[in-house]
Amino acid sequence: MVVGRGQGGKGGIALVIGLSRRELLGIGAGALATGAIGFEAVAQPAEDAERHGMSSFGDLKYPAGFPHFDYVDPKAPKGGVFSQVGPGTIYNQNSLTFNSLNSYILRGDAAQGMERTFATLMARAEDEPDAMYGLAARGVRISADGLTYRFALRPEARFHDGTPLTAHDVAFSLTTLKEHGHPNISQLLRDFAGCEAPDDATLIVRFAEKRARDVPLFVAGLPIFSRAYYGKRPFDESTLDIPLGSGPYQVGRFEAGRYIEYRRVAGWWGADLPVARGRNNFDTLRYEYYRDRDVGFEGFTAKSYLFREEFTSRIWATRYDFPAVKDGRVKRDVIADDTPSGAQGWFINTRRAKFQNPKLREALVWAFDFEWTNKSIMYGSYERTHSVFQNSDMMASGKPGAEELALLEPFRGKVSDEVFGEPFVPARSDGSGQDRVQLRRASQLLQEAGYPIKDGKRFTPQGERFGLEFLIDTPSFQAHHMPYIKNLATLGIDAKLRIIDAVQMQQRLKDFDFDLTIQRFGFSATPGDSLRTYFSSQSAAVKGSQNLAGIADPAIDALINRVIAANSRAELAVACRSLDRLIRAGRYWIPHWYKASHWIAYWDTFGRPPAKPRYARGVPEMWWHDPSKASKIEAPG
Repeated sequence: MVVGRGQGGKGGIALVIGLSRRELLGIGAGALATGAIGFEAVAQPAEDAERHGMSSFGDLKYPAGFPHFDYVDPKAPKGGVFSQVGPGTIYNQNSLTFNSLNSYILRGDAAQGMERTFATLMARAEDEPDAMYGLAARGVRISADGLTYRFALRPEARFHDGTPLTAHDVAFSLTTLKEHGHPNISQLLRDFAGCEAPDDATLIVRFAEKRARDVPLFVAGLPIFSRAYYGKRPFDESTLDIPLGSGPYQVGRFEAGRYIEYRRVAGWWGADLPVARGRNNFDTLRYEYYRDRDVGFEGFTAKSYLFREEFTSRIWATRYDFPAVKDGRVKRDVIADDTPSGAQGWFINTRRAKFQNPKLREALVWAFDFEWTNKSIMYGSYERTHSVFQNSDMMASGKPGAEELALLEPFRGKVSDEVFGEPFVPARSDGSGQDRVQLRRASQLLQEAGYPIKDGKRFTPQGERFGLEFLIDTPSFQAHHMPYIKNLATLGIDAKLRIIDAVQMQQRLKDFDFDLTIQRFGFSATPGDSLRTYFSSQSAAVKGSQNLAGIADPAIDALINRVIAANSRAELAVACRSLDRLIRAGRYWIPHWYKASHWIAYWDTFGRPPAKPRYARGVPEMWWHDPSKASKIEAPG
């Protein structure tokens, strides 16, 4: 799961933070309520039948021996530079600065792109929901019960210093990540029971009974570290020392907090594998860092970097009129985003006593005028977000059907009656910025929650003044907060905005030291165990988890288990819609906005395939440097 930048009119921020079987309706309510639902294996090939790939439900598009993915150009030339402001982060990476090259622990603020320096057992096919095919592993044998995976490693796999990459290195990596890795990694490895390497070429991975459906895929996509390298230094330290990698790129020049470059590895051992042909085409990948989006845009106009995904509707609508756009040296494009667009909004820290009443949280939702914000600040570019599975068939709509009701009925009387009717959708305002109907409804909810108003000021049930603080790390989002804060003041709520630096922001999020903050995320087309890191009771108590709202509801835990145990993609959708109803009924966030597309702009020095893969942006992985185009444009300074 990759957490992206926020989308906004005057800016967005990267907060926090790429990621099916039989009918389960007969499982008893007792098992559901206790969460005692797990993986049930479908008919599997015998363990001695080696597979070239794997997926959650066993469906693979590409046959054994396929030459390359359909969405790449296998003859793409190599060379040139691709530079950008990174679009998203994983684990402890920070989009505004960096002070570490270790992306896989809680400490520090790591550089974006470090994952490109490490090989994994398998690689994603980005035109399939979750299929993976062999990279460092030639193939895998899976036991009939789905609990033992035997990976066969390629003898040609090497680290960047020329030493062999063996099954012993993979075993070390998986064990180390579970014991010392970022909490979001260790949580997702909960059902990883252990592994061993009987020889250099064989890795045996064992999973717990009732394991999460997607944990083998997660394991196959984790970075492989050198056991020898970390035998001489601690794994869990934040450091700017360049780690020994094995991927298609290695760290080149960098200046902490300013930029980092990755150099393509000449003669990389995996370059001619089917999963790599037509990919990794640039000699240099460069990530630029700016603390302010407006400054970052000016850097693009000056050709300080060559590619930009635009997240700010004001800039997209009004600023792309500089000379290089007019004369065609800079191109703009809108490309479809077919992935679940997920959620963005102000997430409310329910760990704090003053936010524990759902009616209070709903009042905060009613006070936000999205229609005015979209029209006045964001040029009408967005749609309102309702669901954590927005832009997908996993989003709840209408009243629950029979299959959803079968999953929800065990919780009747324990959860809001709303989950058995229409899912919560924020009301549409009159667009005035201060819709009196919505504000009256918000005031009524506050009264019902026990938050009275006296002399124009709102008080808690304990008689204390009620106030709240929004926490962000960039001033570019300020314009979105101020009208909302004005509406809250109308309700007697003392609200304020605090802007802090990026490093402090990361630490406060890790410590859950905030009232409300912005989070944006999107799940894969096959969500599974990653849902626990955002919504489960367990993750609510784990420092550094993505459960910013502090959601801790046994019913939600049980529905997450249902999602993980789904036996088909259709059943997965039913379980996700049921989960969505529960999350939306909890009023854990004030929903923001989304758009099902990417706005991109680039200096016209690139070639690219005619179509992108369905489940990825495809940039820069499938693009390449075009010398004939570049020759017409002055080289970047």
